[in-house]
Amino acid sequence: MSLLGRDYNSELNSLDNGSQSPSESSSSITSENVHPAGEAGLSICMDKRRNLQNLRRSIPVALATSPVSQFLRRTQLEQPPSTMMQTLIHLLKCNIGTGLLGLPLAIKNAGLLVGPVSLLAIGVLTVHCMVILLNCAQHLSQRLQKTFVNYGEATMYSLETCPNTWLRTHAVWGRYTVSFLLVITQLGFCSVYFMFMADNLQQMVEEAHVTSNICQPREILTLTPILDIRFYMLIILPFLILLVFIQNLKVLSVFSTLANITTLGSMALIFEYIMQGIPYPSNLPLMANWKTFLLFFGTAIFTFEGVGMVLPLKNQMKHPQQFSFVLYLGMSIVIILYILLGTLGYMKFGSDTQASITLNLPNCWLYQSVKLMYSIGIFFTYALQFHVPAEIIIPFAISQVSESWALFVDLSVRSALVCLTCVSAILIPRLDLVISLVGSVSSSALALIIPALLEIIIFYSEDMSCVTIAKDIMISILGLLGCIFGTYQALYELTQPISHSMANSTGLL
Repeated sequence: MSLLGRDYNSELNSLDNGSQSPSESSSSITSENVHPAGEAGLSICMDKRRNLQNLRRSIPVALATSPVSQFLRRTQLEQPPSTMMQTLIHLLKCNIGTGLLGLPLAIKNAGLLVGPVSLLAIGVLTVHCMVILLNCAQHLSQRLQKTFVNYGEATMYSLETCPNTWLRTHAVWGRYTVSFLLVITQLGFCSVYFMFMADNLQQMVEEAHVTSNICQPREILTLTPILDIRFYMLIILPFLILLVFIQNLKVLSVFSTLANITTLGSMALIFEYIMQGIPYPSNLPLMANWKTFLLFFGTAIFTFEGVGMVLPLKNQMKHPQQFSFVLYLGMSIVIILYILLGTLGYMKFGSDTQASITLNLPNCWLYQSVKLMYSIGIFFTYALQFHVPAEIIIPFAISQVSESWALFVDLSVRSALVCLTCVSAILIPRLDLVISLVGSVSSSALALIIPALLEIIIFYSEDMSCVTIAKDIMISILGLLGCIFGTYQALYELTQPISHSMANSTGLL
């Protein structure tokens, strides 16, 4: 559901409620003053009432004529409150994406023992920070008497009550910072989707003539590339532009259902293959080099993609008080799935583990269909991930132009953003390193650093315990160190020749 659309409706309701009180007060006043005057006074009173009612109707209509309001009304998804099961499905969908398929390589970068343990620790820490964010938002909404506070508003309102004068003066920048990080994160996801689809499309096309009906373990093939992987990205580009032109989220929900079906089918086949004939992992290191562990941190944080969605998911529930149970259940399933796929995938493929586990699957028609199904799911998921930055950027762009140019600006910004994600994928065609970079830069801030700092700022004046303060400081420091060193290592690897870390690159089979 569109958060901006929800805020828009609340503004209309507040205006409508605000206009009721003058009407009621004026009717009571006029009934006292004009009652002795008989029919003439009653006629004047009725005229005033009609004028006030017309005014009440004209205020929302006038407000809705602006380009921004028309855009928000056009893009809003009208749907009833979500049930527990629907919210659970949405939560799983928000956290299961391309990052999941990169977890075997992440476990390789950390080690067979350190990887699963660290992934469990990061998962538990991320869920704890989600709970912190929910508690902070609930506390602020009660304090401010608001029905809903999103991530950016929670940051801004908390800074407004901060003891530091400079932070209170610049509180709005907290909201801008969160919005910027959300845009960077979501567009980073979209760039990764470009690389993922291009990688798998290239492999399916160039191995079509050697693909058989017999599914044998993949062998390294020396094939002359038909097209550079960047051309496959350009082939996908116009189709994604047309997809994001769909502004009706009800239509996108149909695509989302299709994406869920194809993703579920492909994941079942992936698990079916990797669980067969797993070699004894005696030659696999229990602990990897600390430099590659930094890449593991970025990838692990990247995979927990749903931190920005916990607040809107709770808000759209029919019974929001049940969200805590949904969160713990859903994230437990996600963490178990992550650990199983990452560990079993690394044990299955060992040192040959690729940036996406789909690139390790046998080149037979059955598992080529897995790549196709997952790529189709990612293709349709692109539009859903793209909706978040579009919802932040496009209303601002439309507000700068007249109503007659609103549609043109809307479509132009959408096209430009899709092209931006394509250009990013073309300039850095390294799936594993981009995943680690996006996770280190923005996901660590949204998932770890900001929630911990918000809890300190909001609850410090309410006799917050020293243990809680120390815990939040440690979480923030951990997230900051992971952000700094993970970003450095990812950028360092990007500057190296591809042969420098061939096992971590894509499209080399």
